Order: sequence, then C-alpha cells, then structure tokens
Amino acid sequence: MPKDIGQLFHDETKYHRHRMPRGSGFRFKDPEPFKTYPNPLSVVELPPPDEEGGIPLWTALSRRRSRRDYSAKPITREQLSQLIWGSYGVSGRYGTYYLRTAPSAGALYPVETYLVVNSVEEVEPGLYHYNPPKHNLEQLKKGDLGKDLARACLGQGMVATASVVFVWTGIAARSKGKYGERAFRYIYMDAGHIGENLYLSAEALGLGCCGVGAFYDDEVNQVIGVDGKEETAIYLGTVGSLL
Repeated sequence: MPKDIGQLFHDETKYHRHRMPRGSGFRFKDPEPFKTYPNPLSVVELPPPDEEGGIPLWTALSRRRSRRDYSAKPITREQLSQLIWGSYGVSGRYGTYYLRTAPSAGALYPVETYLVVNSVEEVEPGLYHYNPPKHNLEQLKKGDLGKDLARACLGQGMVATASVVFVWTGIAARSKGKYGERAFRYIYMDAGHIGENLYLSAEALGLGCCGVGAFYDDEVNQVIGVDGKEETAIYLGTVGSLL
C-alpha cells in the first residue's frame, strides 16, 4: 500500500546516525534574515514595546484559551505594538543576527509576519508587513480585507470580527541552504513558537486570541500578495477585544 504524502515526507526527512537525508549536508549560506518592502503605501511607526511588568508568566499560561468571540471595541496601537513584538519581535543582537522573542532553528528566522488590520486605533484598515529591525509596519493594501480573508479561512467569522489578524508565511530558502528538505519541519516548528507567543501576549493584555490552521492556502496567499511557492502562508492568528 503506498504511503500517504505526509508519512512519506516524514520518513524521507528523518535523521539517521549513519545516513543523513540527501541534500542536508549542513551547507550554510547567508540568506536575507527578513523581508522589506521598499515602496510601501505608508509606514506606521509603532510605540516601543514594554519589556517589563505585565501579569506573571504562570498566570498567562494557566489562563490561555482559544477565544473566538470579539467585541467591536478596537485595540490600541500600543497593544498592537506589544502583540507584534511579543510574538516575533527583535529582543537582542548577536553579531549580525537579530535575535527574536521566539526561537528559530539555526537563528535563520524563515517566518514573515503580515497583518490584516480591521479595527486598531490610529492604524488605517488594510494589509501590512512587519519590519522587525525598525519595529514598524509597511502598508501594502488599503481597505477592509477582513471579509476576504475570512472567506479564505473556510468562512470563519472571527477572522472578520477580530481587530487584527496575523498571517505568518514561510520562506523555505532561508532554511533549506542549511537543513535541506528537513527545513520544512523547522519552519512549522518556528510558526508554532510564534503562535504561542501571540497567545500569551494577548492573554497578558487582556485580549482574546485564536490560532487558525484551516484555510485555502492559495486564497490566503492572494490576499497578502505572495506567490505560494517561494513564500507561502502557513499559520494565522486572530486577536480582538473580549466581549
């Protein structure tokens, strides 16, 4: 009986003590560590994140839940800044590396952050890309994209009612130079770390958060303007004020 594609991928990317998968010779090259858009429609400067205080970590962990029902109250620009930094912002430097709040295999950071803003104070609705070193948002599209993105997410209404939707993409080339085909495993792990950080950041701010893994890939890629091959959507997260 032929193996299903998931099992085949898992088997073909296994590490064995005396036989490494083909193409994973731990070759290293210096990929671009983050993406920038040189001609955005506008740039939104974010307030510096608060790196101290907040509720205790253990409290945030015990309270963490997937919350899908949001009020019409917009979140603030300060809260948005904190959410972005807490999930995947720059937390330090080591040589040429920009270290993040979420771990990444080989410190290669193959995940990019896009935001569909529905209702955030002082931030125009539209599509944005996060620039980590500058901690700002590059506006790529204007207007209400929440409904389009909700349709692309199997009609999940919370995508349209959330104040902001995080869309994380993976750029495999950043990791494949070092890890070969196994890089895809690490990219998905990275996305999981980032998603959990968003959950805990939202909980610490008294906001609701819910991860989204069910979506029509090519439709989400179209909304955010990526090709689905060199760069593709891998995970989403909704955040909004609680009822």
